[in-house]
Amino acid sequence: MSNIEIAAMPIVERIKLMEVLWDSMCSETSGALDVPLWHRDVLAERLQKLDSGEEEISEWADAKKRIQIQAEGL
Repeated sequence: MSNIEIAAMPIVERIKLMEVLWDSMCSETSGALDVPLWHRDVLAERLQKLDSGEEEISEWADAKKRIQIQAEGL
């Protein structure tokens, strides 16, 4: 299936196709989707900061506003 054929599909059909692709990738046991070690280290560090109170949690609405403001400044 080509990009042009996919682009011509109705959005609902493309979403269904995406779900089928995602499910097929998640069911693979080859390890191709394993999280890299460096990523695990970053996540562990962030969790430690959250647990120790070093890092604050933001409400999604507040975080979204900050992201929008930063994007407008680019």
